[in-house]
Amino acid sequence: MDTNKLETITLDQLKNFKKKDCGIIRDIDFKKYLRTKQITVISGIRRSGKSTLLTQFSQKFNKFYYINFDDERLVDFKVSDFADLMLVFKKMYSANVIFIDEIQNIPKWERFIRRIFDEGYKIFITGSNAKLLSSELATHLTGRYFKIDLYPFSFKEFLNFRKIDYLKKDTNTKSKILKNFDFYLKNGGFPEFIKYKDSEYLKRIYENVLYKDILTRFKIREVKSFKQLANFLFTNFTGEISYNSLKNLLKFKSVMSVKNYVHFMEESFLIFELYKYDFSLKKQLINQRKIYVIDNGIRNTIAFYFSQDKGKLLENLIFLELRRRGLEIYFSKNKYECDFLINDRGKIVEGIQVTDHIDDLNKEREIKGLQEALEKFKLKKGLIITKNQKETYKQDKFTINVVPAWEWLLRACK
Repeated sequence: MDTNKLETITLDQLKNFKKKDCGIIRDIDFKKYLRTKQITVISGIRRSGKSTLLTQFSQKFNKFYYINFDDERLVDFKVSDFADLMLVFKKMYSANVIFIDEIQNIPKWERFIRRIFDEGYKIFITGSNAKLLSSELATHLTGRYFKIDLYPFSFKEFLNFRKIDYLKKDTNTKSKILKNFDFYLKNGGFPEFIKYKDSEYLKRIYENVLYKDILTRFKIREVKSFKQLANFLFTNFTGEISYNSLKNLLKFKSVMSVKNYVHFMEESFLIFELYKYDFSLKKQLINQRKIYVIDNGIRNTIAFYFSQDKGKLLENLIFLELRRRGLEIYFSKNKYECDFLINDRGKIVEGIQVTDHIDDLNKEREIKGLQEALEKFKLKKGLIITKNQKETYKQDKFTINVVPAWEWLLRACK
């Protein structure tokens, strides 16, 4: 690239970056990433706040370099241009910290990052494609980075945005928490949507990911079929799927196409696959799996919302929080089903059931699903998360605690 053009772009970007609102401080351990020499990699769906998090990190440094590759003026940037980029940076002033947004847009970027890391630079990068980042990091940067998977706002962050002190115990605060939980459950946690409440904004995020991050990047020709598949998964979230059944239902040419398309959506953080737990890894991979989506608000924007979806929305919300907390999760299904199993270093340590409410119609099913999992993995306590109920059941030799979702979401991660 022409170095004069590159200099203009980087100066423009740096000026805008420094003016950017820091927003709500994200609920992460900043010290962990600041005190190490390791590269900090922030990955997540578009508009989840990756650039804002970079801004929050940048406040800790007096001087730094910055570039954003999600800029049409850099569409012709190649790996060979990184040398010129460093010359442009050093011409401005001397710094040893570099922030890079949407680095996955530049093929072979990891070679440049490896070089400047070895030269002693402190590096922060963001990206919007999980596989692209993970494969390149594993190949060239093994042992040299920490990864942050960034999701839309957690309920804690949402309340902070709304300036609600959830630590207070008074009735008025609890009333505000409950009211805001109803909104959060249905509308999700994308920062800009919470600010402006524009449902078209959520639709644009969904379409941008489909077209820019998937259809264009992977050169998919079956555009109509792919979009039908995405809509089907969002409509039927929290349900079990098999690639073969999707192929037959949506009339795809091959199971492999369905498998690839589902994985492309997962790599772009639109959906997540949850595997059924099995001691055999091979069986885990061939069993049916459940599908969860990145945000309840996006789901309700692009798929029809029915009142009976409330339980699914709650289950999806809890799934996202478990992922946000960095837990390894599965589901269990034999005679009955348990929504989530928490695996800690090869051992199942907790079983969690999620339901909108417990009544005489579903109580036996929900408890037996959890109890079956507790027996199988030799656990004495289980958890049922509902929207508002709180009680304790003594079931045979098991203790089952029922807690409101909002209360569980506000607990510190243990």
